[in-house]
Amino acid sequence: MFSGIVRELGEVRSGGTRLLVTSSLTSQELRVGDSVAVNGACLTAVEVSDGVLAADVTPETLHRTTIGELHSGMLVNLEPSLKLGDAVGGHLMSGHVDGVGTVVAIRDDAVARWATIDMPHELMPLIAEKGSIGVDGISLTVVDVLESAFTVSLIPHTLRATTAGRWQPGARVNLEADMVARYLQRVMQTQTESAES
Repeated sequence: MFSGIVRELGEVRSGGTRLLVTSSLTSQELRVGDSVAVNGACLTAVEVSDGVLAADVTPETLHRTTIGELHSGMLVNLEPSLKLGDAVGGHLMSGHVDGVGTVVAIRDDAVARWATIDMPHELMPLIAEKGSIGVDGISLTVVDVLESAFTVSLIPHTLRATTAGRWQPGARVNLEADMVARYLQRVMQTQTESAES
């Protein structure tokens, strides 16, 4: 489990099915077998040494996330998994990416920066105005729900401490819907199917 509060930015050393990421803080905390969210995708540390963590990436993860698009020199959001008793500063996240969205617009507004993110149609029922959403592993609050997109407002700290400060139109981002919404949709779907049978 994660909270969507990014611990630090790591730098990709190499991508593909064996992802290597340089980090100063996260790699010190991890042991082999520990979970770590990389841009919101839960991966397992298979090697940790000299400030570098390694994770094997399955074809399913490459297919469903942006992890396969990472290459040397790119920055990624890192968050070690929560421990029992840790504060949850954002919202509970599993690190199981629901889909990939695309940043379609960025605009500055005083100290804030607004981002409009297009998302797969099938995920739209899982978001709500003022609800939580994970974007590249960052816990954010949905401001507006549009026909096929949503908006978020980013504070200066988030822009400095995460990859959100580098988002430009066209950037692809991992999306994780709020867990409560995901399970509620499943319950409602099951009830509908039962009523129809």
